[in-house]
Amino acid sequence: MFTHDSKKPGAFLPDLEPALCGPSAPLRVLVVDDDPATGQLLSLVGEREGFQVVTIDDGRNAYRMLKSDANFAAAVFNMTMASLKGLDLVRHMKTEKRLMRIPVVIVAGDNGLQLISESFAAGALAFLPKPFTREKLTGTLRLAIGHQAGRKSADVRTGNLAA
Repeated sequence: MFTHDSKKPGAFLPDLEPALCGPSAPLRVLVVDDDPATGQLLSLVGEREGFQVVTIDDGRNAYRMLKSDANFAAAVFNMTMASLKGLDLVRHMKTEKRLMRIPVVIVAGDNGLQLISESFAAGALAFLPKPFTREKLTGTLRLAIGHQAGRKSADVRTGNLAA
């Protein structure tokens, strides 16, 4: 299968990978939320979309996990958690090369312009206000995963293959 996002025909990395390497494992999404109900909802929606969801209920534990395992296609963080807030987690990630490539979605009950602005300034790719629908969450996850896939194919085209 070939795709093209320009006028020149060519193979797109996500098209070639399964053909050359066989079927791959589902993409992993990290969900960090200290509210069990929201964490479970985020996890269920992610799994229905075919992602392998890793759920953690504490920001500090999530950061420890990311330090040892950065193999996530996207991350969804709750804005307010007791030990390490979502924005602080994003800021820490953006200081480390292997973590900064993971697109982050911030979920929050407050959708004030200041909070949205702070989320993007910290490095989040998207902001999802609560309450949200399954469709909005699904669309936001697809945006994040698509953003990551686009970055990988751009890295291949430019020769920038650093992890």
